[in-house]
Amino acid sequence: MRATEDDMLRAAVGDLAGEARGVPDLADRALRRGRQLRRRRRGTAVVGAFVALTGLTAPFLLLRPGPPAGTAAWNDPVVPVVSVAPAPTGDWTRSRLPLPGGWVLAGATSTGTPAETAYALDRTRNRYLAVDTYEQVWAPPQGRTAVVVDEDRRGSTGLLDIATGSVRWVDTGSSILDPHWSPDGQRLVVTILDKDTAQFSMGVLTARTGTYQTFPVDIASRYLCTDYCFFTWTRDGQEVVLQQTDPGAPRSESAPHPRRGVQLFSPDTGQPTRFLPVPGDPAGPWSWSPDGQLVVIKGRDGPQIAEVATGQVLGAAPAEHAAWVSDDRLLYRDLQANEMVLADRDGRDLARQALPRELGANMVLTISPD
Repeated sequence: MRATEDDMLRAAVGDLAGEARGVPDLADRALRRGRQLRRRRRGTAVVGAFVALTGLTAPFLLLRPGPPAGTAAWNDPVVPVVSVAPAPTGDWTRSRLPLPGGWVLAGATSTGTPAETAYALDRTRNRYLAVDTYEQVWAPPQGRTAVVVDEDRRGSTGLLDIATGSVRWVDTGSSILDPHWSPDGQRLVVTILDKDTAQFSMGVLTARTGTYQTFPVDIASRYLCTDYCFFTWTRDGQEVVLQQTDPGAPRSESAPHPRRGVQLFSPDTGQPTRFLPVPGDPAGPWSWSPDGQLVVIKGRDGPQIAEVATGQVLGAAPAEHAAWVSDDRLLYRDLQANEMVLADRDGRDLARQALPRELGANMVLTISPD
């Protein structure tokens, strides 16, 4: 399994955050290390597996490049071949790009430097705004405000009005990591490691008002998290999710660290709300099934489907960033074919949609219900 630039950055942050006490320049070292790894990977044209945060960074799903669907039932040779809807021709940005299952492409961004053209769906005009002036452009699942990151404006985060192209800058105080939109596109949760204090925190930015709050979270002991540590949302957008490492299980740098579950927090107060015994990392809000019973996770043995209430693993998932379109349908990205695939829980392909060549393996996709 390969990791994306953001995954490597989170790995550096997560590992170093656990050693945060008593090392004054730790956060700065972590951020430098992440940027170096990111530049090195882009320089060698190596593409990896999220967030997109995604993971689905991504309400939406960050469809970061992931491993090809090739485990368990998801690549069963007896499954009949499904025809592929062709990619749109001409200037595909002039109309919204529908995806199988009644979903839509909400946006796409690269995550490294130099900046590449990013796309955000303007729902008022049913077309995409193309942006080539920022390193990252995180389109919302709904609404008209995207978040932009400018490497020359450290400590600030831009709120881009997709309809007008204007940007309002908000002082966020630190370089934000792994932004994730809430399902309604109203709030953004970010992962922060403050370079001055080495404090790991959850940041919540409200798009309409520009209000920004941070809440410290002790991942060194109380909410132990090692390896890749990032905040994302539940499907209803009412709580924020953080992975929890199993303190009693052996860890290896060659495999994802074992998880005991996920801790949920209030995005309004930063206070813990409940714990769920999910044995892996949900990539984003769409990782949770609509009925709340199942969740797609990044497990130690690859993408898996688990029961939320018990943590029991039911089988393989097609990709760690797969989105539940319904309680029995999953939408995921076939990276090798550059196609979006709708499949049932038994791994049978139901529909495929080819993507434009501009949305290649180096782009993180944001998808959402239409």
